[in-house]
Amino acid sequence: MKKTKMPTSQILVNGLILIFISFIAVNFSYSAETELTLEQILDRVEKKYTGRSFQAGFVQESTIKAMDIVDFASGKIFVRYPGMMRWEYEKPEEQIIITDGHKLWIYRPTDNQVLTGSAPAFFSDGKGASFLSDIKLIRQKFKISLENSKEDFFYELKLQPLEKKLDVIDIRLSVTKNTFTVIRIRTYNSYGDENRIEFVNHRFDVKLDESLFSFKIPPGADVVQLDE
Repeated sequence: MKKTKMPTSQILVNGLILIFISFIAVNFSYSAETELTLEQILDRVEKKYTGRSFQAGFVQESTIKAMDIVDFASGKIFVRYPGMMRWEYEKPEEQIIITDGHKLWIYRPTDNQVLTGSAPAFFSDGKGASFLSDIKLIRQKFKISLENSKEDFFYELKLQPLEKKLDVIDIRLSVTKNTFTVIRIRTYNSYGDENRIEFVNHRFDVKLDESLFSFKIPPGADVVQLDE
């Protein structure tokens, strides 16, 4: 089967260029210190994220291996500790994924459709990068190892869920060595599918109103209850 790509594939290229430019800007003067241990890296990542709200842009590439399909998307993410996340997809079409840590809403404006369900059921085991909203879950939920990185400015962490399930078998985090920011997340399932998210333009300690993480269903919307 021929590989199909959405017309918005240039989104990923442009996003990666922005990531590269911004990364070089903040890391050009970086001087390597003595390599840290895994525990030291985790301590610094937790210090970076625990109790802090942030927002960033993202570019996503999703690969379905069996069908040889690659899809691209981009948008913005908003995170408020603990447990609250808002993904605003802008391309290839608008979609909003919201959780307050308990409930989940997925809104598709084009179809005027809202999918709703339990957040823990759909964000377990690292799906949807949920640990970004409570970074200490990494130590609680995963076996963690420090992998060799091909990129000098990143630490590469491998996360394997302690509770074995088919959904997620392996997660890779790329963490900047100077700021301990998660710049890339790659998630794999048992079928070999890959979901890759690149983050750019992080802004920490922004004021994010709690209303961002709840959703009022529009009048006349088609509401679908997701199975848990």
